[in-house]
Amino acid sequence: MGIERIPVEQFVQLSQIHTVIDVRSDAEYAHAHIPGSSSLPLFNDEERAVVGTVYKQQSREEAIKKGLDFFGPKMKEMLLRAEALIKEKSPNSKTVLVHCWRGGMRSAAVAWLLDLYGFKVYTLIGGYKAFRNWVLLELCKKHPFTILGGNTGSGKTIVLQALANLGEAVVDLEGLAGHKGSAFGNIGLPKQPSQEMFENKLSLAIKIEREKYPDKNIWLEDESQRIGAVNIPQAMWAHMRKSNIVFLDIPFPARLDYLVDTYGALDCIALREAIVRIQKRLGGLETKTAIAALEEKDFHGCFDVLLKYYDKQYRKGLENREDPKPDIMMVLAEKVNNEENAGLIVNQKDGKH
Repeated sequence: MGIERIPVEQFVQLSQIHTVIDVRSDAEYAHAHIPGSSSLPLFNDEERAVVGTVYKQQSREEAIKKGLDFFGPKMKEMLLRAEALIKEKSPNSKTVLVHCWRGGMRSAAVAWLLDLYGFKVYTLIGGYKAFRNWVLLELCKKHPFTILGGNTGSGKTIVLQALANLGEAVVDLEGLAGHKGSAFGNIGLPKQPSQEMFENKLSLAIKIEREKYPDKNIWLEDESQRIGAVNIPQAMWAHMRKSNIVFLDIPFPARLDYLVDTYGALDCIALREAIVRIQKRLGGLETKTAIAALEEKDFHGCFDVLLKYYDKQYRKGLENREDPKPDIMMVLAEKVNNEENAGLIVNQKDGKH
């Protein structure tokens, strides 16, 4: 069916429909990749190093010969795995997207094999490197954002999910980062993605929402720039700080109950370690009080101390917005309830209150 080399914008568009095969090494893929792509390395990490050394020390031609030593014996296995991956996504599809690091020998070799077998193959001009450049440019764009604010324990993340169910454009920063955004945010969760992978997921999530809802602002949760081990890119963070805020105002007792329900079942040792990590900012007395309450299994007493600390920090962040300060629309709610509060937000924002 032929091989066609396409630019990154077209490749990203087609990646939402067709199977994407990443033929870079396992280590390259594990560090970061195009979201939704499948790993099918032409060379493993050791083989890649050998071919690269031959390329540098001898010539391109010798590197190709060495590469064929590795590629030849596993062509059938790669073909079968590729066919299975394509069928898994779309049983009747005869189209596949293939890329390597710079759109060179590795993707060309696998594209040739799949074309020979009868697939329509698209390869990415410039490879994964071109995709990364696209990501960085996307994250510098001033997309229309609306920021969902609210003190800790307001259930902002679950409200975002409810807003998405109501047909709003939503990007879940904490979900993409694999972290809940506080000192306790990684407890019970798998390892976070690399910074590069977080950026890849973020740029693609924004693009999908913009295409799905071209006339709507994208809802984002009001976050610190740092979410666990990853950072919101500086240009996007600066733009978020100037975007208008919808502030979900929920009474302290309701938020405290929600936090106890959310975090009270977590491992007490991990909770204690998280408290110790913020003791310099929390203060010596408050740290001792929170830990003592935790050791007594008095979760309300423990989180009462922590919630007062986070409320104070959040107020500072809200007040420290750069001039001109964004508009803040207050939405009063009695309790933490994702569906009810999402409805309140949409109705008030649309002037139906």
